[in-house]
Amino acid sequence: MRAFTVVSSKIAPLDRPNVDTDAIIPKQYLKSIRRTGFGPFLFDDWRYLDAGDLEIDPATRRVNPDFVLNKAEHQGAQILIARDNFGCGSSREHAVWALDDYGFRAVIAPSYADIFFSNCFKNGVLPVVLKPEEVQAIFDGVARNPDAQFTIDLPAQQVKLPCGNAFSFEIDAGRKHNLVEGLDEIGLTLKNADAIRAYEARRAQQAPWLFAS
Repeated sequence: MRAFTVVSSKIAPLDRPNVDTDAIIPKQYLKSIRRTGFGPFLFDDWRYLDAGDLEIDPATRRVNPDFVLNKAEHQGAQILIARDNFGCGSSREHAVWALDDYGFRAVIAPSYADIFFSNCFKNGVLPVVLKPEEVQAIFDGVARNPDAQFTIDLPAQQVKLPCGNAFSFEIDAGRKHNLVEGLDEIGLTLKNADAIRAYEARRAQQAPWLFAS
């Protein structure tokens, strides 16, 4: 998993509440479990004017010029900002895979669905929770200047605005540590690889019948 420390980027504004995981990545794309390649299908039903599927090259589809990700001024954004209850709906981990594969390192919103929130941390995407008025201030700033650079400093737990102000956010200490170190659950387990191997060698002597091929 990629480590997350400090990310500076312009912000893509998705001014909608209750964005569910089927909107983030529609059900027809759940047939793949590769964890990669979902970026072109992020917000698929809003992003394109015709239907899509894994077998259809997204380059051949008609894009919706009014959707935020298709606007030139928001290309290259690594931070997405949204409204309340982002990531609601079914628990598909593909939603976070799609955000990550598109290039988003973080999402800012006033609130998230619990399972989506947890899936973000497991896949290296930082879900920042800010007060509604702070989220509105960022939306207003992006509207004034879409090219403005915002910085998310995870060690300092701050979102830094171009004007020099900063908004602080809370995060669980364990989740913060794992993101900063780039550790998912497998990575955490592998930190104890020597102890695991020693235990298995000891058990093989104590109960060899368990290890018979």
